Amino acid sequence: MFPNHSGRSIVLLILVLFLLIALGFYALQRWQGPVLPGYEIAMQPLQQQVVASGTVSSQAIARIGSEVTGVLKARHVREGDTVKPGDLLLELYDDEQQARVHEAEAALDELTSSTRPQAEAALREAQNLYDRAARERERRETLKARQQISLEQMDQARSAEIAALAVRDRVQVQLNSLAPGGMQEQQLAQRLAAAQAELAKTRIVSSVAGTVQSRNVEPADLVQPGRTLLEIYSETSREILVPVDEKSFGTLAIGQIAQLTADAYPEILLDATVSFLAPAVDTSRGTVDVHLSLNDEADFLRQGMTVSVTITTAKREQALVVTNDVLRNIRGNRAEVLRVHDNRVERISVTLGLRGMLASEIVAGLAVGDVVLSADAEEGTRVRVQRRAPGSTGEE
Repeated sequence: MFPNHSGRSIVLLILVLFLLIALGFYALQRWQGPVLPGYEIAMQPLQQQVVASGTVSSQAIARIGSEVTGVLKARHVREGDTVKPGDLLLELYDDEQQARVHEAEAALDELTSSTRPQAEAALREAQNLYDRAARERERRETLKARQQISLEQMDQARSAEIAALAVRDRVQVQLNSLAPGGMQEQQLAQRLAAAQAELAKTRIVSSVAGTVQSRNVEPADLVQPGRTLLEIYSETSREILVPVDEKSFGTLAIGQIAQLTADAYPEILLDATVSFLAPAVDTSRGTVDVHLSLNDEADFLRQGMTVSVTITTAKREQALVVTNDVLRNIRGNRAEVLRVHDNRVERISVTLGLRGMLASEIVAGLAVGDVVLSADAEEGTRVRVQRRAPGSTGEE
């Protein structure tokens, strides 16, 4: 009987000891507080970035139209075709313009081959008549000096000479106007040039190097000035248009570096530069349009393609960095964090510097080696920190 009673007592004692140990361990854990995630902050590189999506949008758009009214004879390009300056795009029927050119050419040819030679012959004839009249006047002056003719006959000779001189001068003036480079030739040359210019307007050529984006005309269509027939996006000016949340506008500036990828080519990373900031906010979307100029050749991009953009607005080579999930009650550049000191939670006010997507710079309130919580806890409570590495901030 006694041995059995002693065995039960030992078992009971062991159970009591285990219970006391468990209660002590539980009490110790309660005294030490719960285990919460946190980490020790340190210095590391930080970049402040703005992330957005946008579209490929060439701002140099050549809208091709006709300077004259006419009917389209032929279209030589379509969407997607690449063109160079001077390439023929469209042709209008040009029968009327051709006729005007031929008429002007004929008039100029008539001047050089007929009218001018006739005027030269007329001048020679007028000169001969004047010479004869002058000789006759001289002869009669001699006779008058000898008193062999009357004064009336002398006056007649002088009048004939004056009349012949007037005829010669008039013909000379006419010939001068018909001379090479003279007024008549200049007028006919201008008339021909105008006719040729009107004819040239029936052949519509590209003024830029680029890609045909749209066409709004087909053969036999009537075209008029002011109507856009083709749109060509210049290859010399390809921009990325990005609507950025107005909350991020204050960090943006012209000249900032950006990187982007097209959704259609995610494996290709392109460099770009902020080239323009819109002066007004789109109130319907709460965004500001930002234009990026590509620094790389990107012939594969097409107008309207969607791209993902990361703009670097500021950077620090070394900064005291915390992840944004530890920041509480953010108000401007002020926030609060839960710091663990001597295993107790303290609510600390901090001053923020650069603000990144995932992490922020602390410029006042914390120091290297401080431990911060990424979970909620009451100030003054005891906690145990399950330390983890701050991890990649995604900002480097």
